[in-house]
Amino acid sequence: MSKNNSVVPQARAALDRFKMESAREVGVNLKQGYNGDLTSKEAGSVGGQMV
Repeated sequence: MSKNNSVVPQARAALDRFKMESAREVGVNLKQGYNGDLTSKEAGSVGGQMV
């Protein structure tokens, strides 16, 4: 089983909403889909906020 497979596939939508809400609360502007173009500075703010 791949690490990216969900144990409960029906939970995907809820997890995506949680990810977007959490990112918005710490000031990271995610968009739907691919976010690999975020700079380290933009994405790095999450680690300090989460600790």
